[in-house]
Amino acid sequence: MKKFLIFLTLYLIFLGKVNAQNITEGFADLVDELIPSVVSIASTTIVKTQQDLAPQFPEGSPFDEFFKDYFNQEKQNAPSRKPMIGLGSGFIIDKKGIIVTNNHVIEGADEITIIMHDQKEFTAKLLGRDPKADIAVLQFDPGDLELSSVDWGDSDKSRVGDWSIAIGNPLGLGGTVTAGIISAISRDIGNGPYVKFIQTDASINRGNSGGPLFNINGEVIGINSAIISQTGGSIGLGFAIPANSAKKIVLQLKEFGRTKRGWLGVQITPVSKEIAESLGLPNENGAFISNINPEGPSKTAGVQEGDVILKFNNIEIIKMTDLPRVVAESDVGSIAKLEVWRRNKMILIELELGELPEETFVKREIKDDNLNEIYIKNLDLNIISTPDNNGVKILKASDNSKLIAGDIIKEINRENITTTDSFVELVDEINKTGRNSLLLKIIRDEESLWVTIQFR
Repeated sequence: MKKFLIFLTLYLIFLGKVNAQNITEGFADLVDELIPSVVSIASTTIVKTQQDLAPQFPEGSPFDEFFKDYFNQEKQNAPSRKPMIGLGSGFIIDKKGIIVTNNHVIEGADEITIIMHDQKEFTAKLLGRDPKADIAVLQFDPGDLELSSVDWGDSDKSRVGDWSIAIGNPLGLGGTVTAGIISAISRDIGNGPYVKFIQTDASINRGNSGGPLFNINGEVIGINSAIISQTGGSIGLGFAIPANSAKKIVLQLKEFGRTKRGWLGVQITPVSKEIAESLGLPNENGAFISNINPEGPSKTAGVQEGDVILKFNNIEIIKMTDLPRVVAESDVGSIAKLEVWRRNKMILIELELGELPEETFVKREIKDDNLNEIYIKNLDLNIISTPDNNGVKILKASDNSKLIAGDIIKEINRENITTTDSFVELVDEINKTGRNSLLLKIIRDEESLWVTIQFR
């Protein structure tokens, strides 16, 4: 037994020396594998600038150079176009050229350039972006170039004190590697209700935005997104979007061009000390419902104003801001279970989550090769039936029309439309009555609109 204990002690000492040696040697081998998957991103925005139109005269000579200024005035008035270039980082998640970055890196860009670690450059297109979560997905054509990609890690397994490695393009210095530890998890820095950040002391500066934060297994556990600094430089307070929050958003941006978030249809406020006391709650946990959308799923399920949501799908709502995040991360159409405090007792409510209305920033081209296109001459429209025969889709509309390509027409003068045949038939009937205008109910970007168009 004594010999066994001595052997075990020596073995543990040996392991400790091996681990210490690995830390001393650093992360060079790991970085060699990862750095080809990290890219620099240059976003170019063309802005119009206009020169000062006020003539400048030397003091004491108010009319000196008058004619020169007069004849140069047209040149002065002409706006010039000036490119503004922003720098950021990104990482390849698919060898087909799919890149993840921050929304603020590419927002408003007229041209996006991907710069590889070997300085090869490619033009990228935007697949989708989510300003609320500050995530964007790009794609470029690598041609014959074989790309390296990275894998997502499980950010929920990250612990305070774990090693973290950041790779990016700080201040235009591409391929920069910094390391540190995870300083905190689930950090709320006031950047919106949908993300709680991983905090790291790995050096992060301007230009690191959109780059990956790795664990020592070489897995992406976060997207470097923000710093807190009075000087603008790193002071060891860097923040990354957790991989587990990003993965679902990235998948939806690739597929739909936008994020689909769960929606309860309620307005909430914090549970103050006074509210908790008046409602008989033991603490200030939960989200107080101050208003309910009459068209939302909560109204249908029987949620009431004045209720306090304490749990959502068995997740405890500690602060009011916890609720929007967990609801948004839930699947649209899934069944959610709410534990609600009402009139001094707990009640359970089940409801089907709706979809949070979101703006679409990327228009996707929809191919309808198998459907017959019809031209409506007296409206100057090209239309096709929808695949589900539940309306007609606009393929082309005149420039002065209120319709655009992609609109789905659902009703004409409050009559339902199913196919192009029903559309043509109803339009002909209305035209024979002598009316000049049609009232159309359309679907655009998944929102209902009412527009009027006139016969030609």
